[in-house]
Amino acid sequence: MKISETRAEGLIREYSIVITAAEIEEQVAAKLAELATTVNMPGFRPGKVPMSVVKSRFGGQVQGEALKNALDEGARQAIEDNELRLASQPSVEITSYEDGKDMEAALSCEVMPEINIPDLAALKIEKPTLEAADAEIDEALNNIADGNRPTVEVTGKRAAKSGDVVVIDFVGRIDGEAFEGGSAEGHSLELGSNSFIPGFEEGLVGVKAGETRNVEVTFPEDYQAAHLAGKPTVFEVTVNELREKGEAAIDDELATRLGFEDIAGLREAVAGQINGQHATALRQALKKNVLDSLADGDEFDVPPSLYASEYENVARAMNPNPPEAHDHDHDHDHDHDHDHDHDHDHPPADDGMDDDAKAEAKAIAERRVRLGLLLTEIGRVNNIEVSEEDTRQAVFEEARRYPGQESQVLEYFQNNQQAVQQLAGPIFEDKTVDFILEMANVTEVATDVETLYAAPEEAAAPAKPKAAKKTAAKKTAAKKAGAKKAAAKKAAPKKAAAKKAAAKKAAKKA
Repeated sequence: MKISETRAEGLIREYSIVITAAEIEEQVAAKLAELATTVNMPGFRPGKVPMSVVKSRFGGQVQGEALKNALDEGARQAIEDNELRLASQPSVEITSYEDGKDMEAALSCEVMPEINIPDLAALKIEKPTLEAADAEIDEALNNIADGNRPTVEVTGKRAAKSGDVVVIDFVGRIDGEAFEGGSAEGHSLELGSNSFIPGFEEGLVGVKAGETRNVEVTFPEDYQAAHLAGKPTVFEVTVNELREKGEAAIDDELATRLGFEDIAGLREAVAGQINGQHATALRQALKKNVLDSLADGDEFDVPPSLYASEYENVARAMNPNPPEAHDHDHDHDHDHDHDHDHDHDHPPADDGMDDDAKAEAKAIAERRVRLGLLLTEIGRVNNIEVSEEDTRQAVFEEARRYPGQESQVLEYFQNNQQAVQQLAGPIFEDKTVDFILEMANVTEVATDVETLYAAPEEAAAPAKPKAAKKTAAKKTAAKKAGAKKAAAKKAAPKKAAAKKAAAKKAAKKA
């Protein structure tokens, strides 16, 4: 076997591999001899099949395997002998071969650039800090109180309006026949909550306590129960009681209704939830500061294929009218040859973008790839590894994100090792960032909600290849969601809530 370098340009390396006919024949003969001792063929005793018969029956198959093995060995030898650190999957192509003659092949690959790791101890990194302020907690409690106002019975004879709660019995009928799951008794329904199918709640506006009314509705065409989808239905509804929302109060009674001992416990839970949300945002801000510090270091060449893939991701995310993606499932991080991806007749991801937008996308993509490679090099040099326990824990955390489907998620990861490997990437990155923070000069700096949740600049996107980050949630919405989650997390299941869920199921589910 003869291996010679034919191209060394930037990070591109190409090699010529020549495998002699004698080497191929030697491999074929060895494999045929091995088969002859084990193959079973009619008319011959095991191990006694003549070599000529074995060669006639299996020669083509064995030769194909020998060529593949020879190519694999040639590629391995070229990479090892030249001490190449690959940046992407190499490509090997047979350029010339005839039976009985030497085989010539070409190996093309991208190598890792020379990366100068900066002095981590000299890095100056700001670590933003933020604790839930009283004003934030008060606003969240106000939102919780407003959403959990108690109801009081309407004593007058007024008609129901949007926002009122009606306590109802109902029976749904299609073509005069009641259907399973279409009835309930003593259900509390807030008009305007959109918890029932369209038209049901609107049909009860103006009803009075003690009244019975027929509400005519049609199930949506895309309703989950196919036998009800698109069907006109009449609900016979009896209004037992009309209630209206009382005043919002932040007190022990509210806390008790939500499953806490007193208002102090609810307030503590809300503060903890807000701080938990802040912790996630603070971590991202700190990580951004680490990446910004690393980005100021020495530049180096970026492997063309990694850059091209990342540019496509960024351009597709930035493009206001992105072209349609491939019809087939495809992940650009997979270790295979991507040349076929670009054989399809589809427009580039930046189609329609102006020159300024393309330049911005190029800068973002190059920064991301460069920072990703730098983090990888820092981790490699400092022996940072992702253990099996790390990935196992990540799998369990992923499963917990899908309550009720944990076993299916775990089974998916058990049968998909590639998915497990994808979880290892963010873990490695976080471990490397933590290592940098241990070495760097870190200074805590107080921040505020507006600054923390401000939309980050595109150029500051994470180093790992993902689409451009979406704008951070606005302050009010973020706090409101966090506070409600805190209250709901520990709220005791109440009878009214249980009845509401039952009725919801009756009216919406077959």
